[in-house]
Amino acid sequence: MVFSKNRYPGSDGLRVSAGEVVSNRWTEQKPVVLVVDDERDHADGIVEALGKLPVEALAVYTGEHAVEVLRNQHVDVVVTDLKLGGRVDGLDVLREARRSGDPTEVILITAYSTIDNCKEAMRQGAFDYLVKPLDIEQLRTLVEQAARNTRRAEADPEPDSFVFDGIKGISPAMQGIFEVIRRVAPTNISVLIEGPSGTGKELLARAIHQNSRRRDKPYKPVNCAGLTETLLESELFGHVKGAFTGANTDRKGLFEIADKGTLFLDEIGDMPMSMQAKLLRVIEDGVVTPVGSNKATVVDVRIISATNHNLTKLIERNAFRQDLYFRIRGVSLVLPALRERPEDIPILVENFLQEAAHETGAQVTGITPAALSLLASYDWPGNIRQLRNTIRTMIVMCDRSKIDVQDLPPEIAQRRQLPGASAAPVPASGVSLNELEKKAIADTLARTQGNREKAAKILGIGERTLYRKIREYNL
Repeated sequence: MVFSKNRYPGSDGLRVSAGEVVSNRWTEQKPVVLVVDDERDHADGIVEALGKLPVEALAVYTGEHAVEVLRNQHVDVVVTDLKLGGRVDGLDVLREARRSGDPTEVILITAYSTIDNCKEAMRQGAFDYLVKPLDIEQLRTLVEQAARNTRRAEADPEPDSFVFDGIKGISPAMQGIFEVIRRVAPTNISVLIEGPSGTGKELLARAIHQNSRRRDKPYKPVNCAGLTETLLESELFGHVKGAFTGANTDRKGLFEIADKGTLFLDEIGDMPMSMQAKLLRVIEDGVVTPVGSNKATVVDVRIISATNHNLTKLIERNAFRQDLYFRIRGVSLVLPALRERPEDIPILVENFLQEAAHETGAQVTGITPAALSLLASYDWPGNIRQLRNTIRTMIVMCDRSKIDVQDLPPEIAQRRQLPGASAAPVPASGVSLNELEKKAIADTLARTQGNREKAAKILGIGERTLYRKIREYNL
């Protein structure tokens, strides 16, 4: 099946910006972009705007026709309006693109009133979204980026492209978080990470940046709870010489330093209300003015925020601005306490043992089943941070090849003496680092009925790495 230049058989008008025919795969050089909009003039205008790119841009005017095209043609990028005026809307087009099995990226177009729907679409796999009226240059940039993604996916269908340094887990909760990161990281949408202290919120923020299109640009964290209001304002926005006592030179703020990159606002729930208003203005306008200056600078910064507070309750107490909350909460990720995912403890222990052994030069190669059982049954009020520090201390103090019960801190070792204390499941035998890894992979493959793609996502590793481990462990 082929497209003619001006007509797709059975459709009500398909327009192609360049080229006479689009094959059932990519053309020799140009990716295929499908534009879907029930407003013909708008659709045709987008096709015309994309004509300046090295792509084949096609337009259809109903969701039904878009689905038909996706079922019969390979499409690299779909640009679709969310509301299509028929039974099939933009989300249906997105779902069809995901079902096709091809590496097709979907960009949604929406009015302000439907932005929340687009954020939900991001969770379902959309590449990004744009708000009307369209910025044509932004649209072209997104289409180019999306097309490069599909080309890379076609050339290397099993990439180890996502890196989750320090973030491990096979629990359903972490599986869901990994999936959201994969969808959200390549976009520019803001992210709010919620969860108790010590659960790894900054690690998650770094992972989002490392897997984003901004990975080669600065990543700058700031603790909003660790600075006075004056210092926080200077840290974020910069200052000029003489702006306040001690301002002896001009200084750029983190917004300027992180331009084109990512700014991580840790403990944003502790930010003073007056600073919240200033932050909101910068986020909305994309313009920052140093303290004591009248000179404004345009910045392009992605915001990732984190808090251990319940921001909705702070809003009810008038301790946090609702308008700022909606600005930073493009996508919300909630990291559970470690006690809520005990099945992740063995794989975290393995990771921290390797990390600590490398840092200290210790010869510890594993942990006994009894010690691991006690670690897995402990409540970990300090969460992952406490677990990591505990492992490091035990590594330093242990003079054997394996950590045992006597190496555990008293509050954990005494757990076995408490009535009713129960241990989470741990490997019954063979608890060297390699055996822990083998057990985690085997269990995950069993849970997914041998589906390697799902298993890799649950484990937080690339499919190529999983294939290599399966061969290595003869699974």
